[in-house]
Amino acid sequence: MTPTATFWAGKRVLLTGHTGFKGSWCALWLQRLGAQVYGLALAPDAGMTLWDELGRPGGDHIGDIRDPATVEEAFNASSPEIVIHMAAQALVHPSYEDPAATFDTNVMGLIRVLDRARQCSSVRAVVNVTSDKCYENREHIWAYRETEAMGGSDPYSASKGCAELVTASYRRSFYKEIDGPFLASGRAGNVIGGGDWSNARLLPDCVRAFERGSPVMIRNPLATRPWQHVLEPVSGYLVLAETLHRKGSEAAEGWNFGPSDDDTWTVGRVVAKVVSLWGESAAWQQDDSSWAKEAMLLRVDAAKARMRLGWQPRLHVNDALLWTVEWYKAVRDGRPALDVTIEQIKRYESLARQVLP
Repeated sequence: MTPTATFWAGKRVLLTGHTGFKGSWCALWLQRLGAQVYGLALAPDAGMTLWDELGRPGGDHIGDIRDPATVEEAFNASSPEIVIHMAAQALVHPSYEDPAATFDTNVMGLIRVLDRARQCSSVRAVVNVTSDKCYENREHIWAYRETEAMGGSDPYSASKGCAELVTASYRRSFYKEIDGPFLASGRAGNVIGGGDWSNARLLPDCVRAFERGSPVMIRNPLATRPWQHVLEPVSGYLVLAETLHRKGSEAAEGWNFGPSDDDTWTVGRVVAKVVSLWGESAAWQQDDSSWAKEAMLLRVDAAKARMRLGWQPRLHVNDALLWTVEWYKAVRDGRPALDVTIEQIKRYESLARQVLP
C-alpha cells in the first residue's frame, strides 16, 4: 500500500518537525498528494538545509513545541484533521552534550502536542514518530517486535522509550473514545536519503568528506544497522495515518517500519558501497578517537505493518544508497533539489504501486 491522493487531497495536516530532513520529505510529499500542510518546527540550523532547497514546504511557521502557547496557536491556525509529530532532538551525540534539552523536547514537547490534540475537535488521527532506539536494546541477534520492552541507555534512546510510554499512556487515558481521535506511533531505524546535512550521520559525513577530497572517518565499521531510504518510513507514517483515520482503534498501536533482513549491513559495508558509487577518489578510514558508546546491533521486525497495513519496503539497501548518491551528485552538479526530490518521490510511487510476489 502507498499513500493515496484520493484520501489526502484537501486533508488538513499539522506536521511538526517539517524543517528537518524527514519532515521536509514528508511535507513535500503531502503537498504533492494535495494535502493542506501546516508545519511547526524550530528554524533549521544556518547553512544549507533541505527545507530551504525545497521551497519551504509546510510554510514558515517557526516555533518551539515545548511552548504551550505556540502549540495552541498552531492548532488554532490549522484546525487539523491529522497530526503527524516528527519534531525532535534526533541525534545520539548531542543528547550526551545536552540531555536535559533532549528529554525536554522529545518528552515534554510530545506531551504539549498530545495534550492539545486531544482537546481539538477537528483531529481524527495522530501519529507520533519515534525511533527503533525506543527499545531496550540487549544486542539480540533477532529483530525487535512491537511488544518488546521500551528502554534505551543513552539519553536520546531513553527519551524515545519515554516518548513511547507517554504515547501509550495518553492512548489508554485520553484517546480511547469510539469516535476518536486515535493515536499511534511509528518506529523506524537508520534513514538515508538526499538532503540530509546533519553532523555525525554517516551519509552526510561521507558527502562532506568526499567533496573536500578527504577520506571519511568511520567510528564503528562493525556496527550493524538496518538501512532504508527516507521514503520508506515516511510512506509508512502516511499509510498509518490514513489507516488510523479510516479504521480508528484497529490501528491505534505502535508500528515498526524497517527493511528486510537482507538490508541489515555493517557500517563498513555501507561505506565501501558509497565509496564505490561516488568514485572520484572517494575513500574511508578508521577513526580511533574516543566516542560515546552506541549500540552495535539493532533491528526491528516490520511483519505487523506488512500484514495489517499492507506496507512493505520497496528499495533494497543497494538501491537506497544509489538513490542517495544520485541525489547529492545531481544537486552538486546544478540540478534544483526540488526537481530531484520530486523525481525520486514519483519513482518511489511507481515502485510502490507494483505488486510484489
